[in-house]
Amino acid sequence: MKVDYSWILAAAIGAAGVALGASLPARAQEKTDATLILNWIAGGDHAPYYYAKREGWYDQAGLDLTIEQGKGSQLAAQRVGIGSNQLGLADMGVVLTAIGEGADLVAIMNVYANSPQGFYWLKSSGIEGPKDFPGKKIGNPPADAARAMFPAFAQAVGIEPESVDWVNVQANAKLSALKSGSIDVTTSFYNIHHIFQAQLGDDMGFVAWKDIGVNPYGNSLIANGDFLKEQPEAAAAFVAVTQKAFAYCVENAEPCVDALVAANTGLKKDNELQNWQLVVELMSNEHSRSVGLGHFEEARMDDDYKLVETYFDIKETFNVKDAYTNEFIDTSIKMPQ
Repeated sequence: MKVDYSWILAAAIGAAGVALGASLPARAQEKTDATLILNWIAGGDHAPYYYAKREGWYDQAGLDLTIEQGKGSQLAAQRVGIGSNQLGLADMGVVLTAIGEGADLVAIMNVYANSPQGFYWLKSSGIEGPKDFPGKKIGNPPADAARAMFPAFAQAVGIEPESVDWVNVQANAKLSALKSGSIDVTTSFYNIHHIFQAQLGDDMGFVAWKDIGVNPYGNSLIANGDFLKEQPEAAAAFVAVTQKAFAYCVENAEPCVDALVAANTGLKKDNELQNWQLVVELMSNEHSRSVGLGHFEEARMDDDYKLVETYFDIKETFNVKDAYTNEFIDTSIKMPQ
């Protein structure tokens, strides 16, 4: 049964400040410690968290937030599910699978309203589109979600799921494998589309999953179930600040990426700015523009559960409505039209 957090959310938003960019009043009570584990090592898609932290927004909302580098959505979901981390960022398909395995977690805000999944190939190979994938070698990591969900993609484009050959390729070797011809096609998230473009130029072939009708939710923020029950005000404050930060960074990319680069040695501003602009595209759909940034659409979550139930191994079925909440989302904050 859903818990009514509305009074907590009102208090959290009041603590976090209403106007974007406004100075946030400090909360009188002692700060709550919380650790956010990312889905991967820090990049442009994580700029809002670092900007809000640098500006003191989390502190002023009563949160002593630590941002921890990640090593994939599966690890983030596992860590949050057992309570090693109170908060995390993970692909929604992975989140639903983890809940089916007993992980105690709840999605509290969506980031990628569109699936970031895409396929890349060389036009010079003779491939013109997905209809030409049969008989080709697709390279990606063995546990990649794209493999598990490929039957849904294949059905959407009208090819047989068993018609392709999968080749194990590590994430950082995809481009070199594609360019060398050891694979014919590879997968990647759209927020690094610019890297593929720079390397492949006019020879790059690409199709986004969302454009062929396979569009499950992507990265979403999650909270440990016990943390949510015991510290609901802290969870509400985290979402209020983070939602505000994302909205601010959509309109003000440079200071947000500056904060990201300053906090993470080795990142280059120009590259992460391009990454962030692609993330903005992934965040924007009719629902996020009309209902609210970060708000989960009930019908889509029902469809995502059916997709995951079909193509992943859900050990214990559950009510998908218990897997997420919109209680903390301020629907006055929307993606730009």
